[in-house]
Amino acid sequence: MEHIQDGDISHRHFKPTYWALENKNTIYILVFFLFLGGILTYRGMQRELFPEIVVPYIMVQTPYPGNSPPDIENLITRPIEKELKGLNGVKRLSSASFQDMSLILVEFETDVDVKTGLQDVKDQVDKSLSDLPDDLDTDPIVEDLDFSEFPILNINLSGDYSIYELKKFAEDLQDEFESLREVREADIKGVDEREIKIHVDPLKLEAYNLSFMDIELAVMSENVTIGAGEILVDGTRRSLRSEANYKTMDELGATIVKFENGDIVYLRDVAR
Repeated sequence: MEHIQDGDISHRHFKPTYWALENKNTIYILVFFLFLGGILTYRGMQRELFPEIVVPYIMVQTPYPGNSPPDIENLITRPIEKELKGLNGVKRLSSASFQDMSLILVEFETDVDVKTGLQDVKDQVDKSLSDLPDDLDTDPIVEDLDFSEFPILNINLSGDYSIYELKKFAEDLQDEFESLREVREADIKGVDEREIKIHVDPLKLEAYNLSFMDIELAVMSENVTIGAGEILVDGTRRSLRSEANYKTMDELGATIVKFENGDIVYLRDVAR
């Protein structure tokens, strides 16, 4: 009978382990390169500070002017909700009834395509139309909520300045932000457009043989901004504009509304 020593069995069945123990330096080098490769791979992976997370949200808005929240709830919200509850893939359904307005928010599971969810909601809302009031002037508005369109930065401007000075500063900031390649759009909110009212004296109009249309055309022709082409500055293409907007009331009053036989009629002559 052949006798095999224990050392021979260990050597025969655990050769890789034996080799590793005998070549520790080689193993250390291999582990180092594996670790280094992992770091380089991680650093090369694409990463986003604000990764886009697509959660299908569909909103249903139904205006019904002249109705209280309880009426909106009974006449609008509940009939639409009844149809929406039969949808597949809905994670959460929430609603709110306000004065003159019904609002329903449908949240789908993340594996539901936004376009598919939007069409499904539209189909169900269409089914509910027969249950809605006959005097409903506007059909329910169905749209998806794209959170990637929501602003990621809000800047509030305040100070001891007029609202128009703050608006001008905001417009300068808007131009600076939109010149950045990473910024798609910058909006200005909370500032109403400046409005100037012109009070025309009908008797003076008649005396100068003018009409309201003459006044309107004169003001419109003077208060315009015209594109003047483009220029290339430091490799960047810039648009040029020729602005003729009124900046003061005196400029507005100096608008020529009639020129005939050397006689000039200004806006200030017939209006205030």
